Formats: sequence, C-alpha cells, structure tokens
Amino acid sequence: MLARDTAITFLGHATLLVETPGHKRLLIDPWLRSNPACPAEWHSPSRLGKLDAILVTHLHADHVADFEEVIQANPDATVVGIIETVRFLTKKGAKKTEQLNIGGSILFDGIRITLTQAVHSNGGEDAHGNMVYGGFPTGFILKMENGFTFYVASDTGVFGDMALLKEIYAPELAFLPIGDRFTMGPLEAAHATKLLGVRHVVPYHYNSMPMLTGTVEEFQKHLRELLVNVNVHILQPGETLK
Repeated sequence: MLARDTAITFLGHATLLVETPGHKRLLIDPWLRSNPACPAEWHSPSRLGKLDAILVTHLHADHVADFEEVIQANPDATVVGIIETVRFLTKKGAKKTEQLNIGGSILFDGIRITLTQAVHSNGGEDAHGNMVYGGFPTGFILKMENGFTFYVASDTGVFGDMALLKEIYAPELAFLPIGDRFTMGPLEAAHATKLLGVRHVVPYHYNSMPMLTGTVEEFQKHLRELLVNVNVHILQPGETLK
C-alpha cells in the first residue's frame, strides 16, 4: 500500500481529508460547498465525519471559504496553523487551537505536524470586507503514527529549500500545485519534485477554475525531460489514495 494505512481523499482544488493509521481524521484547507471541483456529495460537513483537526495553510478563500460551516459541525476539532491565521480563525468559531510558526512542529495524537514555508501571500477578509493579515503562507509536513511522511505544499512557487525538506524530513509523497498563475505551474512543479526527491507525487490546485491553465500532461512531460523517476498519481475529486 502506497500510503501505509493512511487514506487521503482529494476533495477538489486543494482540499484533503486524511484518515490516519490511528483512526484520526484531519481536514486540510476546507473549501467544499462553493468549490467548483468538489463533488456534490461532499458539500455538507456531515459527509466528512467527526474531525479531530482542521489544518489551514493560509486565509485565501479557496482554502477557507467553508471553515465556519465545518467548525460549527466539529466544534471540538483542533485548528492548526500559523499564529496569525489561527488567531483570525478564532473569530470564525475555532475554540481549540495549536498555533505554530514556520519550522516548528507539534505532536498531535501521535501525528507529527511541521509547518513549512510557502512562497505565496496570506490574507483574508473581515466581516466588513477589509483585508486581514494572516501571517506567512505555509505548507505542512505530516508524519503519521506509523512513520509514513508526506508533504502538502499548498499554494507556493518552487523554492530551493525544498531540498532541505528532503534532507530533514524525507517525505515519501508530495501534493504539489501545478495550476500556474497563483502558484507554480507544471515546469516549476517538476523541478520541485526533483528537489524533494519523493517517490510519489500528486498534482493538485489545477483544473478547478479557468484561470488555472497548468495540466497534468505538461507536468509529466517536464518530469520526463528532467529525468525525474517518480510515480505520478492523478486523483479525481472524491478519489482516495491509499
């Protein structure tokens, strides 16, 4: 089994539901009901089951638009992210929180969660439509109870220190954006894959809105040109990687 008793369900765009070997349920970047790529049967938070944690990489609407609805359905879920983002989300209903900063880690019910940098921006809107600073944008390194480790890059451009993520954390799997315009495109994502040295990669953050023009075919072409030996897993929204 690729994910070694971990099940990761892709809910479209950049939303992931993780079921860990220890039977914990983690939701990453809740964008469901208004997400054009999310299957209709997943629009209601009740479909997610009881969540133990909600991990948020940044405050852009395509990553947190449904946070309030999800936290209302899961008031005991722990919200995890960078300090400024999590503090903003306490105004949206988060009660239990774990605030980190880049390079820091916590142990959450046997799962090691590490906050990584991302080359992007991070801001949300308050009730009056004013922009709110969310701190630095982030990604996550997740080490499961059984040692299986994967990287969720979220929205980012490629950066050279991805090589350090390989050296320090040795992830086996990476979720990388390929859509271009707001994140890296297929060429940059291929270079990111090479820097990370992962054996498995899932492209995401593409094909969910017209502006995101990067394609899997381009990504695979650039991987071949760079002689990167990696297994590319193309998940359709609603599919689960196990």
